[in-house]
Amino acid sequence: HVQLVESGGGSVQAGGSLRLSCVVQDNLYRRIPMGWFRQAPGEEREGVASIHTGDKSTEYADSVKDRFTVSWDKSKNTMYLQMDSLKPEDTAKYYCAMAHGGGWAILDILQYIYWGQGTQVTVS
Repeated sequence: HVQLVESGGGSVQAGGSLRLSCVVQDNLYRRIPMGWFRQAPGEEREGVASIHTGDKSTEYADSVKDRFTVSWDKSKNTMYLQMDSLKPEDTAKYYCAMAHGGGWAILDILQYIYWGQGTQVTVS
């Protein structure tokens, strides 16, 4: 059973930065896509960034390109999302997720089967 545990959310002023972490509690090392998604009240969950744990390829939503950076630390089994130049429209609950398989980074939410509990990010 895979557990994903996010941390690092909080409140920040516009233009500020936050770093989210997602620890994968699993005994197996998997070469698969992992992703960050977010959901604002009344909105659908949307993909933000993805990284493949094998080749480290990445994919970003247009709205966060050049502001957010996703990374994977194999030694810590942890995915990070560095968020810079935050905007009020980035306010949402952020979730990390693990796909069931795949050879590259992908933001297709239907490919993801394991989810964390989410962490709130508020930008004012």
